[in-house]
Amino acid sequence: MIGTLLVGVLLAVALPSFSRYRDRVRTQHCIQDVTVLSGLVQMYVVANGTYPDSLADIGNAGKTDPWGNAYVYYNIDANGKGHARKDHALNPLNTDFDLYSMGPDGKTKPQITQQDSVDDILRASNGQFIGIAAAF
Repeated sequence: MIGTLLVGVLLAVALPSFSRYRDRVRTQHCIQDVTVLSGLVQMYVVANGTYPDSLADIGNAGKTDPWGNAYVYYNIDANGKGHARKDHALNPLNTDFDLYSMGPDGKTKPQITQQDSVDDILRASNGQFIGIAAAF
């Protein structure tokens, strides 16, 4: 009986730690994906002189983040600032293109300080920042 209780206590302590570790690993994987995709977009620009219309143009159509959601790409250069991601002062995060994951909750809003967007993994400042929206 004591052995079962001890195993139960150990599981109660270990499972939340493992869950937090798994979330950190997924976040780092997503940051790496956004970094690589951003580099592929930049290589496309060098080769073609213009930004791609979608991730399909760089061979990554339907690529999903670690939480199973598709990465979002928006060409600001061609489509304007209207649908670009924005900071707390409603200024666009980038002037060239937006690239982001909707994060663990799969929800997002245009302004990164809104509750649905704080866990997004995004590219900002034209690639100088890639990370969690809450840290930007």
